[in-house]
Amino acid sequence: MSHLSERPEKPVVGLPLPHESAVLHVTGAALYTDDLVHRTKDVLHAYPVQVMKAHGRITALRTAPALAVPGVVRVLTAADVPGVNDAGMKHDEPLFPDEVMFHGHAVAWVLGETLEAARLGAAAVEVELEELPSVITLEEAIAAESFHGARPVMVTGDVEAGFADSAHVFTGELQFSDQEHFYLETHAALAYLDESEQVFVQSSTQHPSETQEIVAHVLGLHSHEVTVQCLRMGGGFGGKEMQPHGFAAVAALGAKLTGRPVRVRLNRTQDLTMSGKRHGFHAAWRIGFDAEGRVQALDATLTADGGWSLDLSEPVVARALCHIDNTYWIPHARVAGRVARTNKVSNTAFRGFGGPQGMLVIEDIMGRCAPLLGLDPTELRERNFYRRGQTTPYGQPVVQPERITAVWDRVKENAGLAERRREIAAFNAAHPHTKRALALTGLKFGISFNLTAFNQAGALVLIYKDGSVLINHGGTEMGQGLHTKMLQVAATTLGVPLHKVRLAPTRTDKVPNTSATAASAGADLNGAAVKNACEQLRARLLGVAATRLGANPSDVRIVEGVARVLGGDGELAWDDLVRTAYFQRVQLSAAGFYRTEGLHWDAGTFHGSPFKYFSHGAAAAEVEVDGFTGAYRLRRVDIVHDVGDSLSPMIDIGQVEGGFVQGAGWLTLEDLRWDTGTGPNRGRLLTQAASTYKLPSFSEMPEEFHVTLLENAAEEGAVYGSKAVGEPPLMLAFSVREALREAVAAFGPGGIAVELASPATPEAVYWAIEAVRRAGDGAAGDGAVAAGSGGGGTVPAGAKALSGA
Repeated sequence: MSHLSERPEKPVVGLPLPHESAVLHVTGAALYTDDLVHRTKDVLHAYPVQVMKAHGRITALRTAPALAVPGVVRVLTAADVPGVNDAGMKHDEPLFPDEVMFHGHAVAWVLGETLEAARLGAAAVEVELEELPSVITLEEAIAAESFHGARPVMVTGDVEAGFADSAHVFTGELQFSDQEHFYLETHAALAYLDESEQVFVQSSTQHPSETQEIVAHVLGLHSHEVTVQCLRMGGGFGGKEMQPHGFAAVAALGAKLTGRPVRVRLNRTQDLTMSGKRHGFHAAWRIGFDAEGRVQALDATLTADGGWSLDLSEPVVARALCHIDNTYWIPHARVAGRVARTNKVSNTAFRGFGGPQGMLVIEDIMGRCAPLLGLDPTELRERNFYRRGQTTPYGQPVVQPERITAVWDRVKENAGLAERRREIAAFNAAHPHTKRALALTGLKFGISFNLTAFNQAGALVLIYKDGSVLINHGGTEMGQGLHTKMLQVAATTLGVPLHKVRLAPTRTDKVPNTSATAASAGADLNGAAVKNACEQLRARLLGVAATRLGANPSDVRIVEGVARVLGGDGELAWDDLVRTAYFQRVQLSAAGFYRTEGLHWDAGTFHGSPFKYFSHGAAAAEVEVDGFTGAYRLRRVDIVHDVGDSLSPMIDIGQVEGGFVQGAGWLTLEDLRWDTGTGPNRGRLLTQAASTYKLPSFSEMPEEFHVTLLENAAEEGAVYGSKAVGEPPLMLAFSVREALREAVAAFGPGGIAVELASPATPEAVYWAIEAVRRAGDGAAGDGAVAAGSGGGGTVPAGAKALSGA
């Protein structure tokens, strides 16, 4: 086992510990960005001037009426920007735009002594607009050829030869919804200047270094003149990777111009209408199978709804292409990706970052084609699993294909699949108006940033004279337990009890040039950097201990805060060891660094090995569906997930559970709606609150929920043998959607390809049941059914009958 993966004697990693801030969370003592306002003197409050049109050119912007409002101090406009008027890394996101690009676009910000004064001031600002044509839906964008950014194409094998050799060829379309992050803490920033005009920004951001960079270029400063700190986030899920930069820049600009602290904190409606979502996608595909049901060829085009600016849409599409295979070998493939430009908020990162969208396409294909091939969906999936020696369509070898079957078989065993399916068949035979179904799906998710340069991290570890340890790293905490794992890594590497170690807030003047806490790589990258720094310190201390104990440094071990000689009686307590090192003038601080090795990626040819490894998992979900309403309940879920040798099992199980539920929300509940009409509110987000946007809640939790971590699964070449856990579990929720599809099919005569909208809301399920019933009455032909739309429009426009050849 490699040095990075090997665990020492009595490690702190691997212990099931609670979240390091759990007590602070449940007592309300945990501080978030906006809590700091009450600890800061003379704060000004910022409020956006939103224009409620989808697209238009500003012809006049009058701020004088706002300045007449009592309590208004200043109105920020493009004329106030001393540097670059742009909040994006692609330089396509004006901070103060002269063209409104989506309904609710902020064109100016009002600073007031109170939030109410700022709100009234914003309402008083006069904006005149020349309205322009707008593109709202994916269908409109595709028809108008409204695209921006790169258009990658992934090719492997000979696609036309693959189709020529196929016994069965099917074509179809799928359009599926975007998703709101709905983190508990909305976007927030607090900025102020110190006595030397240095800018300090508290920001709820997953990427402090990039927030620092954007703030600096807006203010016309160098990065060393700006410090960004993130205490913690009340959720992020990717929504705070790119989008916080502009809000932080507004706060910093206001502070620079007024000399007073400035607070930006969006209310829920503003957050929903101004910040980006998960990308909705449209997929058009053609797939070929041989006579045994093995995939021969795939030709697909994936179109992402990017919104008005690029943001992270290009890498999201790239990851979608890299995950369209999921657990299945596709010998011949051509998959094209593109980003639609629409007059909506700029869509952004969301847990899975394009991976869920790509994988949904192939899972939907498997679920739709299985009955047409005369195969059980579970059997069809198994026949197409990767085997040893096979590579992905982009050329990366799948080196652990046995993990795909290991988690799959374990779920089958844990869930009692065979016996329960017999019980379900008996239940369905006895209940004509209620049907149950049990579906099993798996996942293979690549871990690392697609952009190779992002796969690096730094850390700064300090040991004080009294033996206490302070660690700084570049990752941010958004509730996922990263800080907990970093404490465990540091304690394990140094060989000290956990209570000796404390973690400082993430800030850019301690660890520079960090990557976003994203791509599920937070623990991999930062853990390895923390370990590297601690190893430097431990090596120095072993030399000191060896001198005191009269031994060779290679024979000394530090375990549970005591240095001992192997096979000897001598020992030295940690505190005494540190004190001795100080008096010997041994350096007691170290900067750690880590870069992920073995990655290479050619974005031009769309070929290489962009991922360090793959995470695997499988889930079996059982549902019960009411044939009169389409309402359903999730009766039981069994999950087996591969997290390698877990750094912190309790944290990881929580991540698996939370990811699964969030994925089920995306696929079955969360239905963002926009005004697509031609009236004055065209482009307006209609689902602006939890009252109109259905989120998963306690009532949507499985009645039985069993999560198991795969055993004996240490990952070679990763920190202490662990694997990433943040994003992959979300895709386990495909099992719920597939179970709903099979339950719908049970209302019909069998052998029918059920098309199911996404999200598969009760309404969508009801219309799918109606389509199946019509097929049973002979109203539909050729073994395929399209789920119709019932007024609400939840069914995608691409829900057309499969055509087979």
